[in-house]
Amino acid sequence: MKEYFRLFVFILACITTLSVGAQHLTPSESGKIEIDESQILVEEILTAEERDALSPNDVLMELRAGNERFVRSDLTARNHSVQIRESVAGQYPKAIVLSCVDSRVPVEDVFDKGIGDMFVARVAGNFINKDIVGSMEFACKVAGAKLILVMGHENCGAIHAAIDDVKLGNITSMLSNIEPAIKISNVVEGEKSSKNRLFVHEVSENNVRLAIEKIKKDSPILNEMKENGDIEIMGAVYDMDTGVVNFLE
Repeated sequence: MKEYFRLFVFILACITTLSVGAQHLTPSESGKIEIDESQILVEEILTAEERDALSPNDVLMELRAGNERFVRSDLTARNHSVQIRESVAGQYPKAIVLSCVDSRVPVEDVFDKGIGDMFVARVAGNFINKDIVGSMEFACKVAGAKLILVMGHENCGAIHAAIDDVKLGNITSMLSNIEPAIKISNVVEGEKSSKNRLFVHEVSENNVRLAIEKIKKDSPILNEMKENGDIEIMGAVYDMDTGVVNFLE
């Protein structure tokens, strides 16, 4: 059933991409296709005032909307050369995202965000440690970000390796951070191996949920900010088949 749903989402995204993309393209007299730049959304560098006016839920809704644009290939046009210069004096990101290092998960693109929009921390298996929690405290308490998002992904190599108990150099100790998620994953049927895609998915989700709990436990600063409504801490899993980010309740 899940495979059929993914196929449906993929087909829908393709149809939407064609229909949306056609709105930006017009044939010129020479027969060449020209882009109607007036129809393309252009976003400038976020200011402190603009960021401070956002609520955590506002930021979450922006990320959801950005992912929808990513799925239908309707990304925001940005002049990166200008944005680089505009962001030199300071940065006012609205969120921090913890993601896996996987090269197939381009975090800023997945949410259709650009320079200065959000902090991104990456480690294989998107687990939490003291350095990453410290980075999150800086992002939220010092720099003013409103949302922490822990984002795992389907077909994660680190999850596969942890399930299969891979032993290799420093990778061994790194993968031990994912073991708690494996131990509590007991819902799906079939063998508990990386060959069982449903089991891998369950471990990925549980790994994200445990990371969120660890953030709250290990950081009184962030936990207090959450309790006060200053920030939100969310989890998600990126579907590599469709490009959709599935947010966890």
